Amino acid sequence: MELIKKIKEAETESQRIIERAKADATESVQKGKQAEQQALTQAERDRKKAIETAIAAGQKQGQAEAAGLKVEGQNRREQLRAKAKTQMNAAVTSVTGYLGK
Repeated sequence: MELIKKIKEAETESQRIIERAKADATESVQKGKQAEQQALTQAERDRKKAIETAIAAGQKQGQAEAAGLKVEGQNRREQLRAKAKTQMNAAVTSVTGYLGK
Protein backbone atom coordinates (compact mmCIF):
# COMPACT_ATOMS: atom_id res chain seq x y z
CA MET A 1 0.00 0.00 0.00
CA GLU A 2 2.80 2.35 0.92
CA LEU A 3 4.57 1.54 -2.35
CA ILE A 4 1.45 2.37 -4.39
CA LYS A 5 1.14 5.67 -2.55
CA LYS A 6 4.80 6.51 -3.31
CA ILE A 7 4.33 5.56 -6.96
CA LYS A 8 1.29 7.85 -7.23
CA GLU A 9 3.20 10.66 -5.54
CA ALA A 10 6.07 10.12 -7.92
CA GLU A 11 3.68 10.20 -10.89
CA THR A 12 2.09 13.40 -9.58
CA GLU A 13 5.51 14.94 -9.04
CA SER A 14 6.68 13.91 -12.51
CA GLN A 15 3.51 15.40 -13.99
CA ARG A 16 4.22 18.67 -12.16
CA ILE A 17 7.79 18.62 -13.47
CA ILE A 18 6.57 18.03 -17.02
CA GLU A 19 4.02 20.84 -16.77
CA ARG A 20 6.64 23.20 -15.34
CA ALA A 21 9.06 22.25 -18.13
CA LYS A 22 6.35 22.97 -20.71
CA ALA A 23 5.64 26.34 -19.09
CA ASP A 24 9.36 27.15 -18.99
CA ALA A 25 9.76 26.17 -22.64
CA THR A 26 6.78 28.30 -23.65
CA GLU A 27 8.15 31.24 -21.68
CA SER A 28 11.57 30.78 -23.26
CA VAL A 29 10.06 30.75 -26.76
CA GLN A 30 8.06 33.91 -25.98
CA LYS A 31 11.17 35.67 -24.71
CA GLY A 32 13.03 34.60 -27.85
CA LYS A 33 10.27 35.96 -30.06
CA GLN A 34 10.19 39.17 -28.09
CA ALA A 35 13.98 39.59 -28.36
CA GLU A 36 13.81 38.90 -32.10
CA GLN A 37 11.06 41.49 -32.54
CA GLN A 38 13.08 44.06 -30.59
CA ALA A 39 16.13 43.33 -32.73
CA LEU A 40 14.07 43.75 -35.91
CA THR A 41 12.60 47.01 -34.62
CA GLN A 42 16.06 48.32 -33.76
CA ALA A 43 17.40 47.26 -37.15
CA GLU A 44 14.56 49.14 -38.85
CA ARG A 45 15.33 52.26 -36.80
CA ASP A 46 19.02 51.98 -37.68
CA ARG A 47 18.17 51.55 -41.37
CA LYS A 48 15.93 54.63 -41.37
CA LYS A 49 18.59 56.66 -39.57
CA ALA A 50 21.22 55.57 -42.11
CA ILE A 51 18.91 56.58 -44.96
CA GLU A 52 18.22 59.97 -43.38
CA THR A 53 21.94 60.52 -42.83
CA ALA A 54 22.70 59.60 -46.44
CA ILE A 55 19.96 61.92 -47.70
CA ALA A 56 21.27 64.80 -45.58
CA ALA A 57 24.82 64.19 -46.79
CA GLY A 58 23.61 64.04 -50.39
CA GLN A 59 21.72 67.30 -49.98
CA LYS A 60 24.76 69.04 -48.52
CA GLN A 61 26.97 67.70 -51.29
CA GLY A 62 24.43 68.74 -53.92
CA GLN A 63 24.19 72.24 -52.47
CA ALA A 64 27.98 72.55 -52.40
CA GLU A 65 28.24 71.37 -56.02
CA ALA A 66 25.46 73.76 -57.07
CA ALA A 67 27.22 76.67 -55.37
CA GLY A 68 30.48 75.73 -57.08
CA LEU A 69 28.78 75.50 -60.47
CA LYS A 70 27.11 78.86 -59.89
CA VAL A 71 30.46 80.51 -59.16
CA GLU A 72 32.02 78.79 -62.17
CA GLY A 73 29.15 80.03 -64.37
CA GLN A 74 29.55 83.57 -63.11
CA ASN A 75 33.28 83.46 -63.80
CA ARG A 76 32.71 82.20 -67.33
CA ARG A 77 30.13 84.92 -68.00
CA GLU A 78 32.53 87.58 -66.76
CA GLN A 79 35.30 86.17 -68.95
CA LEU A 80 33.01 86.13 -71.98
CA ARG A 81 31.87 89.70 -71.30
CA ALA A 82 35.49 90.86 -70.99
CA LYS A 83 36.44 89.04 -74.19
CA ALA A 84 33.41 90.43 -76.02
CA LYS A 85 34.16 93.93 -74.78
CA THR A 86 37.77 93.68 -75.96
CA GLN A 87 36.67 92.39 -79.36
CA MET A 88 33.96 95.03 -79.60
CA ASN A 89 36.44 97.81 -78.77
CA ALA A 90 38.84 96.44 -81.39
CA ALA A 91 36.02 96.31 -83.95
CA VAL A 92 34.92 99.86 -83.15
CA THR A 93 38.51 101.09 -83.45
CA SER A 94 38.89 99.28 -86.74
CA VAL A 95 35.63 100.61 -88.16
CA THR A 96 36.28 104.18 -87.02
CA GLY A 97 39.80 103.95 -88.46
CA TYR A 98 38.40 102.69 -91.75
CA LEU A 99 35.69 105.35 -91.84
CA GLY A 100 38.21 108.08 -90.95
CA LYS A 101 40.35 107.37 -94.01
